[in-house]
Amino acid sequence: MVIGIDAFLPALIGGALIGLAATLLLWLNGRLAGISGILWRLFFANPGDALWRVLFLVGVVGGAALYYAVADDAPAARETFPVWLLVVSGFLVGYGTSLGNGCTSGHGVCGLGRLSLRSLVATVIFLLTAIITTFVVRHLLGVM
Repeated sequence: MVIGIDAFLPALIGGALIGLAATLLLWLNGRLAGISGILWRLFFANPGDALWRVLFLVGVVGGAALYYAVADDAPAARETFPVWLLVVSGFLVGYGTSLGNGCTSGHGVCGLGRLSLRSLVATVIFLLTAIITTFVVRHLLGVM
């Protein structure tokens, strides 16, 4: 079975836009596009430092909302997924972000782009954790 470029086009465009946003934020503002850091520091921002954080986060959420509004093939949320598991997952992701001193966007997009060894190690750990978590949730807990 041959898969055409149309199947990959949304991911390619999305990846290019993420890279462009991260690059522009670094060039124009001197900041890394680590979403967890941008969000966390929004609560403790110095005067004059909050606006760009709010605009960046609005752009992230607004971009996703726009895609869902116009795309015919946007993935649907799984309504049968257990809420308790989502809550536990959210706390674990927050803890891991704190422990890893950054999130997947900060390490995986910006850190790897800067050839950071620390970000490479963090990204490998993120991916291994995701693989193990998917196995546990699907095959041991039976959640699909």
